[in-house]
Amino acid sequence: MRITVLTVVDCPNARPAVERVQAALAGREAEVELVEVADEAEAARRGMNGSPTILIDGTDPFAPPGATPSMSCRLYRDADGPVSGVPSEAAMRQALAGTSTYAGSAASDCCAPQPLDVVGRAGRGRRAPEERGLRAVHQRVLRSFGATGNAPGQETLAAVAAEAGRSVGAVLAELAEEDFLTLDEQGRIRAAYPFSATPTRHRVRIAEGADVWSMCAIDALGIPAMLDQDVVISSTDPVTGETVEVTATAGILNWEPASTVVFVGQRAGGGPADTACCDALNFFTSDETARTWMKAHPEVPGRVVSQADAEQISRQTFEPLLAP
Repeated sequence: MRITVLTVVDCPNARPAVERVQAALAGREAEVELVEVADEAEAARRGMNGSPTILIDGTDPFAPPGATPSMSCRLYRDADGPVSGVPSEAAMRQALAGTSTYAGSAASDCCAPQPLDVVGRAGRGRRAPEERGLRAVHQRVLRSFGATGNAPGQETLAAVAAEAGRSVGAVLAELAEEDFLTLDEQGRIRAAYPFSATPTRHRVRIAEGADVWSMCAIDALGIPAMLDQDVVISSTDPVTGETVEVTATAGILNWEPASTVVFVGQRAGGGPADTACCDALNFFTSDETARTWMKAHPEVPGRVVSQADAEQISRQTFEPLLAP
């Protein structure tokens, strides 16, 4: 685990933030670094949402919805109301464990019960770490899906993994273990969120790429943000079978029918997203049909979200994945 504390120069909460992280770790092995950010451009590049910002493997588990990079002083509101310049030790422990219910954290994602986790993987995000060739291989897989509809060949991935001094099998196994992608019994890539190598309910036509399948409704909505391309998403309401179409043009999404909503939830017990929630995160033509489905599937707790919320969840989850 890599933990980065981002601060401005002479921030009075810089050292307390580091000490709070170390206390919450309680001897658990992790790389902790304190980085002073010099200007707004660096703040944007590093993902600093005020000073101090605490990143866990590159993700800010306390970021509020719609957070924008900033060098201003940051305050943290704990679950029971108190405000401080650093998260409480309890909140920090929850974030490290991936179970944060912190009041200042963002609401929602593909795989978590209420309050929903906006970045996925229990608060750790879907952007693979740069270390050990993980991000390079992961990004090559995602770009291949976007361009061709398929995962790249083993030779291509082997060359990328070799640059980090590793075998492609070892890198893919680690990516699968951390739920960045899934493998079949032969070790072939079955899915790399947001893409699926096999047909699903959600078809996405990419303007300058391929026709692809996405793992769920949130994943489908994340593709235009991740690739910065226009797309057309075609899906169906699981209750009525009616068609849902979402067209993304220059970052603006148009939903048909206009009453469409998205259900976001997760089966009890957790696990990889493809088994815990992906088949349940669907488009519904109305709030009524979504709630009809929820009543028929009490084993999948969750909630219905608006188009605006679904767009925000997907954008925050997938937009960073191919960033340099």
